[in-house]
Amino acid sequence: MTLDDLIVRFDKALRTLTVPAHSARAHPDENLQEGELSETETRLSAALMRVNHSGEICAQALYEGQALTARDGSVQHALQNAASEETEHLAWTEHRIEELGGRKSLLNPLWYGSSFALGALAGLLGDKWNLGFLAETEHQVERHLEQHLQRLPQQDLKSRAILEQMKSDEANHATTAISQGAAELPPPVQLAMRLASKVMTKTAFWF
Repeated sequence: MTLDDLIVRFDKALRTLTVPAHSARAHPDENLQEGELSETETRLSAALMRVNHSGEICAQALYEGQALTARDGSVQHALQNAASEETEHLAWTEHRIEELGGRKSLLNPLWYGSSFALGALAGLLGDKWNLGFLAETEHQVERHLEQHLQRLPQQDLKSRAILEQMKSDEANHATTAISQGAAELPPPVQLAMRLASKVMTKTAFWF
């Protein structure tokens, strides 16, 4: 880890938090018509997408932190590829929030900073644990997205298309990590990750 590495990560953090993200892929919902949502349903969809946007902020920071302290080049590459797709997710959720007339979480800088520190710590533990952390994170995100798909208003096909594509991408990230030798995290660590995620999702829903 060099001073240049830290400067690059700091620049990425600023851009993630302040500059609208762009997607190399087409938005999953771009060919779908807006559903007829009531005011209550619109607020619910916007709040759920705000949570998912904050989740992508966390993912960006987490993988940047992990890549910074990863020891093997192939592990760094896997983490950077995951971060690249998470940038697309960031763009999709941000655009959808705007369409719904919602707002992003006021606490995104906090989510980014804490996730970056956690990712850097995971990388310091060694590559098999670093990959294990990636795999477990993606498994938990998959379950989280499935819960949101169940909560979304049925007629909100645009948000649903975004979350379904995100869920597919997260599953691929987990599979890649496992194929590269990810270690299964101890149950207490998995539980701690679930509790931390619950705090973020509950808070971001309102703030």
